[in-house]
Amino acid sequence: MLIFPWPPLNSHIRIVYQDSMLFRRKKPATLSGRLREFLWPRKGFSRGVRYLSMRVLRLSSSPHSIAVGVAAGAASSATPFIGFHILIALAVAYLLSGNLIAAGIATALANPLTIPVILVATYEVGVVMLGAGGRGALTGEEIVHRLSHLELAHLWEPLLKPMLIGSVPIAAASAAVFYVLAFYAAKLFQSRRQVRRSGKAQHRTAGSANGL
Repeated sequence: MLIFPWPPLNSHIRIVYQDSMLFRRKKPATLSGRLREFLWPRKGFSRGVRYLSMRVLRLSSSPHSIAVGVAAGAASSATPFIGFHILIALAVAYLLSGNLIAAGIATALANPLTIPVILVATYEVGVVMLGAGGRGALTGEEIVHRLSHLELAHLWEPLLKPMLIGSVPIAAASAAVFYVLAFYAAKLFQSRRQVRRSGKAQHRTAGSANGL
């Protein structure tokens, strides 16, 4: 543990160090355990979803700004641009005056469980829109194989083009749905928070009046 000449800083470091010793794992996590925790947390995904939802709802922005940010994140997550979702979401949210934090958090919709579904869905919709269903549409295994082997010369026409076209209606639908959900959720949350604050203010005022 580091020692600094300023006593208050030493006290703070000592508390943090004691807390880390108290809550650290008894046994170091193995590589397989970390991978399993990443793919399927011990306490499930519902806790993570609730946590991210509350992070979004507690943002100090208007319901419209929060909803625009969430819609931007949801729309970018419905595209095949894996690794660039957050950049796309931030750019779209910035252009539409949406909340950037909400946009970044909403990109968590694209995760190891949903990404395969998103890729296949965008491809299938794109195939239908292009009318290429009867001309050798790829299966899910073939999509994963070609993406993993990065056969760029053979990716555009049979794979990337349908996925890009198919992602447009899916991204638009995702943005619309999540905008409505986020807008009304943020509006309701802020209204209830305002009521609680007003009640506490009235209680303090009444207490002060009684004290006089």
